[in-house]
Amino acid sequence: MINVYDFDKTIYDGDSTLDFYFYSLKQQKKIIFLLPIQIYGFIVYKLKIKNKEYFKERFFVFLKQIDNVEEYIDDFYNKNKNKIKKWYLNQKNDTDLIISASPEFLISKFCKELNINYIATKVDEKNGKFLSKNCYGIEKVNRFQEEYKTTKINNFYSDSMSDKPMMNISKNSYLVKKDDIKKVL
Repeated sequence: MINVYDFDKTIYDGDSTLDFYFYSLKQQKKIIFLLPIQIYGFIVYKLKIKNKEYFKERFFVFLKQIDNVEEYIDDFYNKNKNKIKKWYLNQKNDTDLIISASPEFLISKFCKELNINYIATKVDEKNGKFLSKNCYGIEKVNRFQEEYKTTKINNFYSDSMSDKPMMNISKNSYLVKKDDIKKVL
């Protein structure tokens, strides 16, 4: 049995995607000119005209403006590695798994440095195009079961009830709000 964790707002203090966006915006001010595309993507998603992947691809259009995205990711990691919550570091186990809707290219450095496995949304870091389904809701269960077949989850931690499908396949589930952890009954 393993312990499984969501990433953003669960073990990472904040939303890594938004943090990376604002980090990138500080480095490349021209990214702000892409805001109309991003806002349009958000509006058609909220109106249920397009799906979440469509919105996120419009959001990630800013990646096209970054010539050395790998260096940005490394620098972003170095500036934000301290955002891994202490409670997680105190109970971390090498068999832990992170499962997240965040882009794999963004959380992989954190997970590799923590020496833990991860499943995340596959997004091309050069152009923002999705290479997999968004790893969110029931898709987390699908990806987990595809990669971990018969492995059972002892404890699952998340900041959101959108992870109810993962909670349903876990022995114990916990909601995390900042550093407050409550068992879900």
